[in-house]
Amino acid sequence: MTERQMIQEILNTVDVLYEFENTDDDNKEYSILIHRQDGDVRPLDEINSEIKKYFEEADYSYNETLNPSDDTDISILVKR
Repeated sequence: MTERQMIQEILNTVDVLYEFENTDDDNKEYSILIHRQDGDVRPLDEINSEIKKYFEEADYSYNETLNPSDDTDISILVKR
């Protein structure tokens, strides 16, 4: 499984919409924008905690910014 596939698997498990903003496959560093799906009423902190747990279990560093803009719920930077 590639790094990108692993990231996609994690984010699909948490059931959020996402887009890769910047990718650096050589350094295994990825900047990703996370969006809640319509009708998702989970608190943002809960979603972030779940995402963070999965990334840390997969041995990624995880740095997040909650509500970085009006159209993005979480911006994350992950690196293996």
